[in-house]
Amino acid sequence: MINIDAQNHVRGKSIYLDDIQELQGTLYALPFDATVAHAKIKSLDLEAASKAKGIVAILTAKDIPGENQIGGIIPDEPLFADGEVHFRGQVIALIVGDSEHHCRQAARLIKVVYEELPVIVNPREAQAHGKLIMPPRNFKLGNTEEAWSECEHIIEGRSDVNGQEHLYIETQGAYARPKEDGSIVISSSTQGPTAVQRMVARVLNIPMHKVEIDTVRLGGGFGGKEDQATPWAVMVALATQVLHKPVKMSMHRMDDMRMTGKRHPYSADFKIGLTKDLKILAYEVTHYQNAGAAADLSPAVMERTLFHSTNAYYIPNVNAKAYSCKTNLPPNTAFRGFGGPQGKFAIEAAIVKAAETLGVSPAEIQKKNLVVDGNELSYGQILQQTNAHASWDDCTATYQYEQQKKRVADFNATNSRYKKGLAVQPICFGISFTNTMMNHARALVHIYHDGSIVVSTGAVEMGQGVNTKMLQIVTETFGISAKRVRIESTNTLRVANTSPTAASAGADLNGKALQLACNALLERLITVAQKELNTDKIQINDEFVFANDKATEISWPDLVMKAHVLRVALTENAHYATPTIHYDKTKEKGHPFAYHVYGTAIVEVTVDCLKGTYEFDAVNVVHDFGKSMNTDIDNGQIEGGLVQGIGWMTLEEIVYNDQGRLLSNALSTYKVPDIYSVPKQINIKHLETEGHELAIKKSKAVGEPPLMYGLGAYFAIRDAVRAFNPNADLAVNAPYTPEKVLMDLYKK
Repeated sequence: MINIDAQNHVRGKSIYLDDIQELQGTLYALPFDATVAHAKIKSLDLEAASKAKGIVAILTAKDIPGENQIGGIIPDEPLFADGEVHFRGQVIALIVGDSEHHCRQAARLIKVVYEELPVIVNPREAQAHGKLIMPPRNFKLGNTEEAWSECEHIIEGRSDVNGQEHLYIETQGAYARPKEDGSIVISSSTQGPTAVQRMVARVLNIPMHKVEIDTVRLGGGFGGKEDQATPWAVMVALATQVLHKPVKMSMHRMDDMRMTGKRHPYSADFKIGLTKDLKILAYEVTHYQNAGAAADLSPAVMERTLFHSTNAYYIPNVNAKAYSCKTNLPPNTAFRGFGGPQGKFAIEAAIVKAAETLGVSPAEIQKKNLVVDGNELSYGQILQQTNAHASWDDCTATYQYEQQKKRVADFNATNSRYKKGLAVQPICFGISFTNTMMNHARALVHIYHDGSIVVSTGAVEMGQGVNTKMLQIVTETFGISAKRVRIESTNTLRVANTSPTAASAGADLNGKALQLACNALLERLITVAQKELNTDKIQINDEFVFANDKATEISWPDLVMKAHVLRVALTENAHYATPTIHYDKTKEKGHPFAYHVYGTAIVEVTVDCLKGTYEFDAVNVVHDFGKSMNTDIDNGQIEGGLVQGIGWMTLEEIVYNDQGRLLSNALSTYKVPDIYSVPKQINIKHLETEGHELAIKKSKAVGEPPLMYGLGAYFAIRDAVRAFNPNADLAVNAPYTPEKVLMDLYKK
């Protein structure tokens, strides 16, 4: 089944937030934000702006009837700054007028007097000053202190990895409309409709049942709309409540980039110990997470960093610690991989530095330490159904890695200006929300008596194809045509108390719930057919009832109508909660993941040693899809995730100055991969596996894992730089921009 949105997308007929037809009298909102990163607000003069042309109201913290608080995990984030600002871009007021143009003109008339305070943008500095979002967390396995004495080789180092701008094509936005009895309906570009609903209710001091959030689809999310879609929806809801008018906000790209958080930058110190035969015996790492000015999702992101601190390797002695450091930057947030890539980057850096120190290939160390069934990870989960070795062996054999190594070595021996680099990147990524309570979902299915069906789930479509997979579940369960089924928008009145579509779990959780609902309805319909045809052996295929493996004259609409006449319930609401998972934070032990996804990529790059530029010749992947439901959609996720990961590792450099001002604040100063940046070849092979029972139809989650293949891009470039300048003392500092590459090529 092709992506069901494809035809409307290419014809421009898909409805996004800014395509919703506006009601008469709609007003427009513009956030007014701080121009300093840390200060007390001495005075705020709104008088001239309030009288400006077209301005209806300017709202501040004093206009909030409930709590001025939108913090989810930790209540430390006000909707509007009140008395003090903590990052440049923090919203102080909301300007509401008859056009965005008039709001922008009025914004120039607002006068703020600040008393500036010290600014911290570096996480290590924040940690040194005791500025933490929460207490540090520590995962341990074995005893590293005792293990060091048994190590033949001990290598220490540091790795730094920057953030990443989500750069969803559709910017943040929301459109609120008043209903009777004080209720509000909000169209929100959000991955988490229930989170928006909860915060609107909190700030407006109304019950959740008076807040309806509706999301048709997003023009991209990547985690940036899991929590950070919330404030804009709350702001327009507040304006609607105060003014009793529809209010819309669709953010300008530069406003969005300035005001929103990114992927978390991390700095890490590592120490790795190996035996004589290159087995990793001990690993210690301390992560310094740059959380920004408020918690947002940083505690959960930091937790997943610790969960993935050893990537695809078994290390019997581990001590992994992480600090969530409070700085004067916009609160950083979820981003595809959710802390996992940062944890993996540090262990890969440690392995590469160990390999360089010992004069061996990093692949030798990687392969010798891949996980196998029965291995215990640092958080207590015992691995089963591991495919790390299988994906490695299949990848290196299929793409002839040994011959590729020789070809690269021969090229480097005969070329002085250009050097090739090679890296192998294995992955092991856990699937589930690590907060156990979030691993549940519901689905609502109506079969109308003409045989047509409407489906509602908590899954949000954001380009990843989840609606197509939901449609496949319905059509395959009932044996009917896709034309009979409509996938409804995600709506908090139809499906309540949803978890966000995140953690690669959207298809698994919502698909399992939908499967339960469809199976319950199918059972009722089959019972009707059994009575009608006087046989127990009933199936529905190609829109007809089959009895004893033979087609009957009873069509799908006939069967549905017979059930309706017999007063059989044709609506089902099902609930699914992932079994087996649990985690005890007091012990830092448990079984947090339903299953793991494995894979291996080989990355080849050519570096121009005169310019510092580079081209990726090929990325060859063997990936553990399980039993893929939809190979086209899943391959698309591999390609998109891979290139997004490569972008993070190479071109996408976020730059703040010491005063917390974003310098890479537009597409002229922030570079994302374009068609010329992607690898010349991307080859994807599906690993032959049985899949996993907790994956929907044994089709494993595919949203986040492929981004991790992009880590190999960094180390492939480093390999090429080493071929040109073998004696340089190279730092580990991503992204590896052409400027950094050029400096390293000629580093003494």
